[in-house]
Amino acid sequence: MADTLILDGGMSRELLRLGAELKQPEWSALALMNSPDIVRQVHAEFIAAGADVVTTNSYALVPFHIGEERFQAEGPALIALSGRLAREAADSAGRKVVVAGSLPPIFGSYEPENFDPSTVQDYLKVLVENLSPHVDVWLGETLSLIAEGEAVRKAIQAQPKPFWISFTLADDAAQIAGGEPKLRSGETVRAAAEWAAGSGAQALLFNCAKPEVMKKAVETAAAVFAEKGVTLKIGVYANAFETDTDDKAANEGLHDTRQDLTGDAYSRFACDWAEAGATMIGGCCGIGAEHIHRVAGALRARS
Repeated sequence: MADTLILDGGMSRELLRLGAELKQPEWSALALMNSPDIVRQVHAEFIAAGADVVTTNSYALVPFHIGEERFQAEGPALIALSGRLAREAADSAGRKVVVAGSLPPIFGSYEPENFDPSTVQDYLKVLVENLSPHVDVWLGETLSLIAEGEAVRKAIQAQPKPFWISFTLADDAAQIAGGEPKLRSGETVRAAAEWAAGSGAQALLFNCAKPEVMKKAVETAAAVFAEKGVTLKIGVYANAFETDTDDKAANEGLHDTRQDLTGDAYSRFACDWAEAGATMIGGCCGIGAEHIHRVAGALRARS
């Protein structure tokens, strides 16, 4: 088994655990406004748990969450702050820790129908310009359709760094039962992997979906890359949502999380993903520092 890059976990519930206030519509952006020290502490706790990568808390710094007026007035400073906090935590780690600049879906999580190609670059440009001094790699994450990935690819050309693309997957009962893996837009993982193979990305990841649907996506991506003779890393960071989220936005409110998805249970999924070909593994919503600690231990023991 190849060495695995350990990613961090979900930010929002760790912020809540440490005492930050989260409410809609600002969500995790509120912690940057009111309690940035807690944001830095979350990064530090994931690093202490074994994460090799911390992701900037810039996911909610889009008009969808903070509003158009605040995005224009305060967005650049808040985005830069999210980058600095992650950088400070990484630089204090005593070992190499990569900072990934989160480039979220601009028009809402799980809402591919809202994607607007005519304005997306206006918003991505602000994120890219203000994160760039602080991050090592770009991470387009929780993207629901291939066009969102292409928008990220275009946006970072002015600030070239390695980039990773992460798509969120459909995770309804049919998918859990073994249906062909697909994005929430309905596009297939095979099509996404074919796009990624020619995109210049260094990695294709799958995130913010139930762990049960991830292995088949990894296998599909690995097969496409083998067919095309390209070398891209494959990654996974699943969520712990209890209920089906295909019919609602990921950030509508605080979803219940699964009681069965303990650190040990999640690490068993992680080992399965690694066996299938994933070499970058962490967690998304509801996957905390304790989960990452268990994942890091299990994967490093096996490798």
